[in-house]
Amino acid sequence: MARIIDRRFDSKKKSAVNRQRFLRRFKKQIRRAVNDAINGRSIRNLDNGEEVSIPARDLSEPHFQHGKGGIWDQIYSGNDQFMAGDSINRPPPAGGGGGSKASNEGEGEDDFVFHLSREEFLDIFFDDLALPNLVRTQLARITDYRSQRAGYSTDGSPANINIIRSMRGALGRRLALGSPFHARLKELQHELDEAIKRYGEDHEEVENLRAEIARLKIKIEAIPFIDSFDLRYNNRIRVPKPTTQALMFCIMDVSGSMDEEKKATAKRFFMLLYLFLTRAYEHIEVVFIRHHTTAKEVDEEEFFHSRESGGTVVSSALLLMNEIIRERYAGGNWNIYGAQASDGDNWDNDSPICRDILGARILPYCQYFAYIEITPGEPQNLWREYDKLRGAYPNFAMQHIEEPAQIYPVFRELFKKTLT
Repeated sequence: MARIIDRRFDSKKKSAVNRQRFLRRFKKQIRRAVNDAINGRSIRNLDNGEEVSIPARDLSEPHFQHGKGGIWDQIYSGNDQFMAGDSINRPPPAGGGGGSKASNEGEGEDDFVFHLSREEFLDIFFDDLALPNLVRTQLARITDYRSQRAGYSTDGSPANINIIRSMRGALGRRLALGSPFHARLKELQHELDEAIKRYGEDHEEVENLRAEIARLKIKIEAIPFIDSFDLRYNNRIRVPKPTTQALMFCIMDVSGSMDEEKKATAKRFFMLLYLFLTRAYEHIEVVFIRHHTTAKEVDEEEFFHSRESGGTVVSSALLLMNEIIRERYAGGNWNIYGAQASDGDNWDNDSPICRDILGARILPYCQYFAYIEITPGEPQNLWREYDKLRGAYPNFAMQHIEEPAQIYPVFRELFKKTLT
């Protein structure tokens, strides 16, 4: 029989096996701590570790004890040492250091505190969202390509001919091929001058030299000014380009029908999208837009915790998003992502307007736009209008969810390209 002993250690030289066993045993308490951390944590600080505190009473080990059956001797309160009015000596000081908490009711113990690593924290966060293991391990980078100059090539499109480089090559070729002829021509010209001085213009040797000089000039002139061999083309290759900038819009309905539970679900949705973008982009800017009858750009604290509420006019948020893109992020240098969370309850006459704004002014400029409708009932009028855009825009996804575990179908579309 084979016996395998796992002696792996984590970064602090502690048993990784025992740590995993501990995490499995107290998963309920750890998940509760992670949920509390998410509710109080910024979207940008999602993928950090967390200090987790477990009450000491939850760490108690099971033990055996006698049952209540059988014959028992019972001792009642009282004493045989003191009478009423006797003086009692001061008790001796307690030994040892302080390891217990102050309490007015019996004894107490400190809570057990330990640190969840970044990977463990994200694993519990993903587990709550029901993401499969394949997606957890392959939040890969998006690879973009750019064209880059890479010297010259001997073939290519006529539009890519480099004239200066081609003419320089042709000049070098003519000099190389014609150099022997020019040297010989110079020698013959010198011999011709000497022969004319010695024999006169009509001598046979003079005529022979003139004929040879003529043949050399013909050879020199026969060297082509430019040949196909001289042509050089600008060579370009595709190299991976790290995409550096992304812009993430978080749009949330804060009307009276959006309670705190729905806002907490929306926050998890925004967190997962932000976490996905951090795997693909070096710099991410986040714009928070909250709306009821009017829309306003706010910071993250006000976005999630402001108690302002009212009716619902969703088009105001989409118009504000379009205005921000045109005024601050125009020019095509930003990869724009949009995430909208709502319960779908919108003013009836406004929903068609939302569909037109989203289709004509926003989706053409977005890498991806995801809409989630957080409601336990049937889809609302905003859902029905948005549903008309799904076939025409592949960069648009929408999902009806009731709890965080149902967020994954939206991101399945996001991750599909990196997993196939």
